Amino acid sequence: MSHKLLRDARLYGLLAQIDVELAACVRSSGCDCGGVLHSAKYPRKPRGGPPNLSPDWSFRISFCCSTEGCRKRCTPPSVRFLGRRSYLGVVVVLIAALREGATPERLRRLRRVVGNVSLRTIDRWRQWWQETFPVTQVWQEARARFVPLIESGRLPAALLERLASASELGGVVAVLHLLKPLTTTGISRAAKRPLQ
Repeated sequence: MSHKLLRDARLYGLLAQIDVELAACVRSSGCDCGGVLHSAKYPRKPRGGPPNLSPDWSFRISFCCSTEGCRKRCTPPSVRFLGRRSYLGVVVVLIAALREGATPERLRRLRRVVGNVSLRTIDRWRQWWQETFPVTQVWQEARARFVPLIESGRLPAALLERLASASELGGVVAVLHLLKPLTTTGISRAAKRPLQ
């Protein structure tokens, strides 16, 4: 995977559009209690993206039930953010996919692209991919679709390779789609349905 992808405006535009569509699906179904969902975006300080990111990237789309007594927050799944991580999802995926690890020279080049990411942070991401992610229900269900099986020790690089059949951009978006159930908790019934 190329680090040029981390500066590709098309990728960031596509990810923002996907998040808007996911949010619209969740909002249109309303709260589980039957109430209407109102916008309740919360601020984020996304790290690692290009300097010209739209101001919309400083907010995570979220909703709050309008029904007094419920007021339940509903945060749709996201392909932009990986849960509470401060770095953007695409950054975590692509940097963790480095086959040879983060050598001092590679780390210098990465820092020019994504900012001052530490070697410890990158090691934590790689550890998550190789130890935590393989035991998630998301991966347990998804891995059966890959023949031959993808080795856990080669995640996420092997996953990107398999999903990037037509383009690198398509492969990254496919991996982020696979991860979206891990980006939120307590979502409404609409978020559990596939996006049409």
